[in-house]
Amino acid sequence: MSEIEIPSFLVRIGLAFGAFFRILFDGKFAAQIQELPGSSTESALEAPEPGPEPAPAPEAPPVRLHEAPTEAALQLLGLLQREGRLLDFLMEDMGSYPDADIGAAARVVHDQCRTALLEHVQVARIRAEDEGSSVSVPVGFSASEIRLVGQVAGQPPFSGVLTHAGWRAQSISLPKLSDGHDVRVLAPAEVEL
Repeated sequence: MSEIEIPSFLVRIGLAFGAFFRILFDGKFAAQIQELPGSSTESALEAPEPGPEPAPAPEAPPVRLHEAPTEAALQLLGLLQREGRLLDFLMEDMGSYPDADIGAAARVVHDQCRTALLEHVQVARIRAEDEGSSVSVPVGFSASEIRLVGQVAGQPPFSGVLTHAGWRAQSISLPKLSDGHDVRVLAPAEVEL
């Protein structure tokens, strides 16, 4: 049996971005990923070792699902492609490139996409503390702003270590679209004459 070659960190970043957007925009692909061993919701939530029984949580009202509009997401993705060639980077097979080339390309794509993103979306950290610092999660915290990970048992307040400060969109300002503009066209094909 041959040994599997583990891709470099930069290659894995490209793969992660590519997989993320493909799962997000390709329902059939997402269904195939969901069917892979170990990727179901149940197996992802299983604890590796049985621990103490958590206190029963109060019953929450049923979650009402709604579809998010896709036009703004597609428009922003199109802007990131136009300004930083994000899709070109993510859709490229990185396996044949040396890490140094991928790193150089990633730096250019990062800089240009960051500029485009900050031009259209004002983002702010959810938590002001430094990552790695001890934090307290109060009673009544917003589950959409703070995700508890690890062994969660009992009731808030909780104490833990901040592993990611989180991001919130403060405002978004996308260009107005003309009638007939197809936001699904993220980058037109180019033909040089």
